[in-house]
Amino acid sequence: MDKYYLAILQNIPELSEAPLEGLLEHFVTGESIWRATDEELKCSHLLTDIQVQALLAFRLEHPDYPHKLAEQCQKLHLSLCTITEKEYPPLLKEAYNPPLVLFYRGKLQNACPRIAMVGSRKITSYGRAVAEKFSVSLAGQGFCIVSGGAYGVDTESHRGALSTGVTEAVLGCGLDISYPAANRKLLAEIAEKGAVISEYLPGTPPLKHHFPARNRIIAGMSLGVLVVEAAQRSGSLITAKLGLEFGRDIFAVPASIFADGSIGSNQLIQQGAKPVLDSEDIIIEYRGKIKLKTLSQKNGKMEKDCALSREEREIYSLLRPDIPMSIDDIIFQLPTASPAQLSVILLQLEIKGLVRSDKTHMYVRK
Repeated sequence: MDKYYLAILQNIPELSEAPLEGLLEHFVTGESIWRATDEELKCSHLLTDIQVQALLAFRLEHPDYPHKLAEQCQKLHLSLCTITEKEYPPLLKEAYNPPLVLFYRGKLQNACPRIAMVGSRKITSYGRAVAEKFSVSLAGQGFCIVSGGAYGVDTESHRGALSTGVTEAVLGCGLDISYPAANRKLLAEIAEKGAVISEYLPGTPPLKHHFPARNRIIAGMSLGVLVVEAAQRSGSLITAKLGLEFGRDIFAVPASIFADGSIGSNQLIQQGAKPVLDSEDIIIEYRGKIKLKTLSQKNGKMEKDCALSREEREIYSLLRPDIPMSIDDIIFQLPTASPAQLSVILLQLEIKGLVRSDKTHMYVRK
């Protein structure tokens, strides 16, 4: 029950900068902090007068909140772990100002080495292909891919990881809120294979200032941070900066110097981040230090490639993962093919999981 008291205390806005670990050491339990008198709190010399009054006012307004929170978490199938428990991500304990309590749905993947994958919400075809390539490969070799559950690079990183392994999403809101709403199903799938995590109480909306705080968890719990595609003013750069401060490895995928959406990631390389062209560039950093699995996805994909008909292989070889092509583009390079034939073959390639199309009927190789 004590963890519910701690979870509430860390979510009182005025206590966000308070030394809660010091308070816990002084009062021994979260419940004791919650029930402390005005004089006892002031005599601890750990809180300002404003923080003391904020705690007392919150308690007066929500006297039964700890018990209601316990009931709410049970109803929502949420688990909690404190920083002193074995379920808590070990590397996060070493980061600056870690949450005392984490809410999660699913199972925390502490047995897997974690790599954070972050990038732009306004993802390009290039970014989508890169995010899929790295997440599929890294998850297939035993890494847990950690990201923020947002649109763009986050979404593609989670999806790629789910196809070969496990992933964890750290949210900037309560776990009873799907943000973005379109990712509700994805978050449910993540919870089945990995975990969805938050430091925020159920019902907490996705406020703007929650996301930089969320980023410290993503960076803190991971061995390294991979920036896939980031603009000059990107939240992904905050995650990379935090990772650097925590002593984590920083990786970045280079991209066109003319693309605004890649200025940030290219500048990271300029500033000392390790440029990576393949998952092997990341794996080599940890080989011998952690236990990795053998990647089977590549062999499976080769088998699929070998099973293609001549026509399928011909069209598949034309497609790129980063440059979408229309049927007209393909016909320009294969003038003997008809639009009807191409539509059938492209559909077959999509069914085999080798090609992806969008709403405008533009095709890329997966």
